[in-house]
Amino acid sequence: MTDYNHGAAPVPPQNPVAPALAVTPATAESRPALGGAGGAKGMAARDFSMAIALVVIWAFFAYATRLNFVSARNLSNLAVELSITAVLALGALLIIVAGQIDLSIGSGVGLFGGVAAVLITLYHWPASTAMLLAAAMAIIVWLLMGTLIVTQRIPAFIITLAGLLVFCGLHWKVINSVTIPVAVGGQSNLLSTLTTWYLPPHWGWGLATLVCVLIGYGLWNTRRRRQEFGFTLEPAAVAISKFLILSQLVAIFVVVCNQYRGIPLSALILAVTALIMAVLTKQTRFGRYLYAIGSNEEAALVSGVPVRKTVITAFGIMGFIVALGGFMQTAYAGASTTTIGELLELDAIAACVIGGTSLRGGRGTVLGVIFGALIMASLVNGMTLMALPPETKYIARGSVLALAVWLDMRLSRNA
Repeated sequence: MTDYNHGAAPVPPQNPVAPALAVTPATAESRPALGGAGGAKGMAARDFSMAIALVVIWAFFAYATRLNFVSARNLSNLAVELSITAVLALGALLIIVAGQIDLSIGSGVGLFGGVAAVLITLYHWPASTAMLLAAAMAIIVWLLMGTLIVTQRIPAFIITLAGLLVFCGLHWKVINSVTIPVAVGGQSNLLSTLTTWYLPPHWGWGLATLVCVLIGYGLWNTRRRRQEFGFTLEPAAVAISKFLILSQLVAIFVVVCNQYRGIPLSALILAVTALIMAVLTKQTRFGRYLYAIGSNEEAALVSGVPVRKTVITAFGIMGFIVALGGFMQTAYAGASTTTIGELLELDAIAACVIGGTSLRGGRGTVLGVIFGALIMASLVNGMTLMALPPETKYIARGSVLALAVWLDMRLSRNA
């Protein structure tokens, strides 16, 4: 088993090739190509299969609910639900890419959302102060879990499974197993507005324009960097098509949201989180270290990658994401209850796997995770509209997770 204690004092690299794999800026972008033509075909097959699956899911629910599923009101609600799942999945991406796992996400969501609700409602704290304290507590707890994992060499599965049980019990104690509203007497505060505030329509169009500009810059910058490092460039027509398709999707999203109340604040939180995660995983040394550790931990250690520090930092970021997801989920429910956060860790992990993140580590993208989260959120939302019983929802979510893992393993073997 790898000795994490060496991570604090990196050994000078013995193989000049290994450090290049760990620190080259294009590593994260080019990693799918490391599998050769077979790997590229596997990823293409996955992307095509998931796109078809999403179309089928939406078509089925649109038919089964007599088009209620695709109404502006429901799609706006879906955007809120997607935001919660996707934000948590983006945090899980950092953990899984590094070859770890976190099963305590859901119970952490309930606990720290409950802490904020109790401080606001029962102790009359300002919402901002309560949320800052809850977020700080979550970061500290996840840093401690990450430290235990890398210093005591305890499997992440065991530590986070223990966290799942402990946080669940603490959550029930914090709220005393009763319902704690996020605001008193129907008043509004910072916590409650996370899922109830909407961007005015004219602001939405201004934001959409900015997003399209950023998409264009991102595609251009990626193409420029690939050219600098000598990677094969896709035809210019393909890049332009990507820009047009993404811009059209942004415009459609704004049109649909404006037909109801506007763009939800939670969707903006997701956009900011996704942007930060994309920069973190693709443009920083920390992100490249994560992929290197997940691909080959021992090689990364020999190459001078600070394994211990990187893994602990990833867990610290996950702690903040859990707190943020807890605030959003609690605000969406309107109160902290014993069922808040239940099984959200499985939705987050499933979203990662469906989006192409390997459970073995070393592979995963922000866009893929958001796409996977959209599939999971669409399933839950559609089944709720159909008034299906909870047991049916559990069966469907579990089946999707099993199918996604099977597809991941099959495509990995064929790569």
